[in-house]
Amino acid sequence: MKAIKPKFNPLALNPSNIKIIAGLLIVLLILLSFATFRDTDSLITHDQANRLYTEGKIEKVIIDGDFLRLKTDELSYKIYKDAVNKTAFFTKYPVEVREDNSYLYDLFSLLIIIAAFGFLYRLMKQNRLQQLKYIRSASKTDNEPANEPVQALTSNVTFSDVAGIKDVKEELEEIIDFLKEPQKYRDLDIRLPKGVLLVGPPGVGKTLISKAVAGEANVPFFYQSGASFVHIYVGMGAKRVSELFKKAKQMAPSIVFIDEIDAVGKSRGEFRNDEREATLNQLLTEMDGFEDSSGVIVIGATNKIEMLDEALLRAGRFDRRIHISLPDLEDRSKTLELYLAHKPNNVDTALVARMTVGFNSAALDTLTNEAAIYAMREGRSVVETSDFEAVKEKVLLGKRKILTFTEEEREIQAIYQAAKAVIATWLDVEFEKIGIVNTRLLSQEHEILSKSQLLSRIKVYLAGSIATKMHYNEQFTNASTDIAQAKEIVRKVVYEYVMSENFIVTPQQEEELLRESVSEVTTLLKTLDKALTEISSFLLAHENITAEECRVILRKIF
Repeated sequence: MKAIKPKFNPLALNPSNIKIIAGLLIVLLILLSFATFRDTDSLITHDQANRLYTEGKIEKVIIDGDFLRLKTDELSYKIYKDAVNKTAFFTKYPVEVREDNSYLYDLFSLLIIIAAFGFLYRLMKQNRLQQLKYIRSASKTDNEPANEPVQALTSNVTFSDVAGIKDVKEELEEIIDFLKEPQKYRDLDIRLPKGVLLVGPPGVGKTLISKAVAGEANVPFFYQSGASFVHIYVGMGAKRVSELFKKAKQMAPSIVFIDEIDAVGKSRGEFRNDEREATLNQLLTEMDGFEDSSGVIVIGATNKIEMLDEALLRAGRFDRRIHISLPDLEDRSKTLELYLAHKPNNVDTALVARMTVGFNSAALDTLTNEAAIYAMREGRSVVETSDFEAVKEKVLLGKRKILTFTEEEREIQAIYQAAKAVIATWLDVEFEKIGIVNTRLLSQEHEILSKSQLLSRIKVYLAGSIATKMHYNEQFTNASTDIAQAKEIVRKVVYEYVMSENFIVTPQQEEELLRESVSEVTTLLKTLDKALTEISSFLLAHENITAEECRVILRKIF
């Protein structure tokens, strides 16, 4: 059996640390001794000096700078020269003049302090070298990530193992086809994306999707986490990136999957880290160095796309970005069916899907497993719908409460999101999908934006809070993020883009712009009240609505 190496503790009392502690104590004792014995004469007053003079106890007077030192049989005293009658003392007792050597004492103190700190620095440097030597030896023997051979994995996961995400599958199908038959694309001089970035919150199945792509294409799969590239020595991460891509090219067609790519791909500059920057630069170089249609596809996964370096996101690297949102009602139902496929059950998946708003795929997997465990504890061999209800709260621990809506909260949220969908459709603000738990407005990629476009976007963000206030005569906490977004756009309109009537702007203009927007949205929602009711009902039934579905409802009413 391989012996387990004890972890290194730099604070442990090893010989080097003992030397440092002993050195500190020695220096402290030397300085205390020097301060103590440098001048042991007691300072006395005029009356005490006169008493010694009268009693004849003084044997000798020593002139020492600003002091007179009075020597007796037993002790020695000192007093300021101007505090006594010097003539009387000099006449009665023998006098000795001592040279002023105080600067020698100060110089000696300084030399001792310098020598002590030099000694301590040497000991600390030796201790640090020992720590680094230990870390190097430990990394070479136990961990050695840089020298581990890069291994390709074979994925047995296919899209049949991933429920829902129909849109994501469609976007990845051509990449799978390219990996299966790359020559077909080369013959037509078609260049496929070098990189695909999966963006979505934790637990939605980004890693599973990448494995499914590899499994469907039946190609080698190289898995790395972003953190595995980060090392304490500059150059080690870059070397690992180089080895990874070299192996992937050798085994092309293949997939390189980098999970949590933000760990290595953070924006450069603000918090400098030479090792991470060297690793990121190597990754950028490798992606640039790919030959067109080389047969290597890089799939990255992150839930923090805003933190990624711009160079990583530019065209020619991660050309395609696929956003994976939390599963909607239909996706949750299919996911539950998949997880229950091999479990004897009598479960109404539609009902369970409806009560699990905000659950990601991982949470649904856990919920299904916990429900099966609960059924077994109850002595049953078949999982029932009631088992899911019994363990739901247990699985919810740690989840944000706002995503676990009650029926009343679902109705409030449906009206809130329906208002945004109605106003966005009416004002031609493009969106991909608006659902009970998410809003996917399309990002504005134009260099030049009109004031009308910006104001329309503000109105969309304000629509939800205005609609719920109209229907319930109450305000709710679910509007906080959207109101903050609206305020940010207003701030840019007034201060950054200077789109107000006056060049000299004030906070009052922000307030006026917001009030005008609120007034216009209120009027619009009153006019479109019937459409708002239908779309909120649609959301309650399906949880998501597309822009085209919104337009169909509006055309039917008007």
